[in-house]
Amino acid sequence: MRAARVDWRYRLAVASRAVAGAVGGYAMAAGWAGAVSLALARAMPRAEAVMVATLLSWLVYALAVAWVFYARTAWGAWLGTLGPAAVLGACAMAPRWLGAAA
Repeated sequence: MRAARVDWRYRLAVASRAVAGAVGGYAMAAGWAGAVSLALARAMPRAEAVMVATLLSWLVYALAVAWVFYARTAWGAWLGTLGPAAVLGACAMAPRWLGAAA
């Protein structure tokens, strides 16, 4: 049986998705942890809010890594991770930008 030859573009697309999962997933998890911890800090002690948000960010990271291999294209994988990461990061930074005490 002869092995199928894999095109370099396919390998590049898989490598791009893997990097999108690692980098974009990390950015999304970090934005999630920041935004959710600020939201939860209104209802519980700050240390507990940070702990809950950080523990939930592992789930967000795993879902982001799964998403990049579910996306139709590598560009969709990048946009699907970095887009929400930018929104969550902006939500986490909004109190500082607006001058409110977080």
